[in-house]
Amino acid sequence: MTSFEAPRGTHDILPDEQPLWRLVAGEADRLCGLYGYRPIQTPAIEDTALFERTAGSGSDVVQKQMYTFQDKGGRSLTLRPEATAPIARAYLEHGLHRQGQPVKLYTIASMYRYEAPQRGRYREHWQLSAEALGSADPALDAELIQLYAELLARLGVTNYEIQLNSIGDANCRPAYIERLNVWLDEHEDALDDDARQKRATSPLRVFDVKSDAVQEALAEAPRIGESLCDECREHFDEVRALLEDYALEYTLVPTLVRGLDYYTRTVFEFVDEAIGAKSSIAAGGRYDGLVEELGGPPTPGIGFGAGIERLLLSMEAAGVTAEQPGLDVFVALLQNDHKPRVLPLVTELRRAGMRTEVDYGGRSLKGQLTHARRLGAQAVVEWGPERSKIRRSGRRDEEVPTAELAERLRT
Repeated sequence: MTSFEAPRGTHDILPDEQPLWRLVAGEADRLCGLYGYRPIQTPAIEDTALFERTAGSGSDVVQKQMYTFQDKGGRSLTLRPEATAPIARAYLEHGLHRQGQPVKLYTIASMYRYEAPQRGRYREHWQLSAEALGSADPALDAELIQLYAELLARLGVTNYEIQLNSIGDANCRPAYIERLNVWLDEHEDALDDDARQKRATSPLRVFDVKSDAVQEALAEAPRIGESLCDECREHFDEVRALLEDYALEYTLVPTLVRGLDYYTRTVFEFVDEAIGAKSSIAAGGRYDGLVEELGGPPTPGIGFGAGIERLLLSMEAAGVTAEQPGLDVFVALLQNDHKPRVLPLVTELRRAGMRTEVDYGGRSLKGQLTHARRLGAQAVVEWGPERSKIRRSGRRDEEVPTAELAERLRT
């Protein structure tokens, strides 16, 4: 007998796990709607060049993590590793840049990255992404950060830290890169192979290395915050002031960068150490040159991606649970040949919004009642052609004319 399992790095979301998933998705839908973000879905596959151009050909995502293949027409396609570039592509392709700005969009969708599976990190994972395109207002930066903080509050997660930095823009970053390169040349012996490789593609990426020893050495490197131009500094100061207006605490992390080339100015992460060493549950930032990189007009934007699986770990650490909804009514058959006569009642109750089930397993009456309890049925009907019995926990059994069952159960 052949035995199949889900591919390594993927996972099934089983019925018992669905209540928490639906709680997260439902709260995200409601909250994004309250903040004016509209839902969007993009294809799971995109032209490979979309990610090579926007993420940067030297990024870890492009070099190590993308699932790329040729289709039967010889086109190079990639399973989306992140949602921002596809949403920016859709924004441009469908003329959303000609609508009133900013355009605020969100999606809950699967992402794909080839990396070592670990707790809360899968090769196929689900992500909430919220994006606001068409405005450079620092209030949008603060709003998106506050939006995710509000989602965490609604879901019962409180043990997290907001980490914040500004990485400047095309006006001030080049001068900083020169200073950083001089320092890196002088401290070459403190770098490992990973840091050297990241430096070769983009010097800022050295701050994203995992080695504790390299990170300790980099603590003495020049800080980009010391090289911000007046415009970037003013923007960042306003973001910080607005976060304080929202009464959100945050930690300035001068070495915080993002691993993709399109980020500018504000970058941030939500970190929950309770879920493990790789403790980021959401990350994002501003990407004011992304749409222009795709051939569109200069268009500022900001967004974040938040892994659903990692958020669920934070909820688990916080003791958050969700109940599986039970049945409203289970209709038990005194005789199996009654089923054709029972199904109209089942249909009527379902149309009235009542979760209703009937036996499909050929069980005895005792077996049906046991099954109804397992399903959490609030009411059990022992159906008879003329008269039926309604059983409810904690209440006296009620015998009623079968013709009145639907009305009695609805009330």
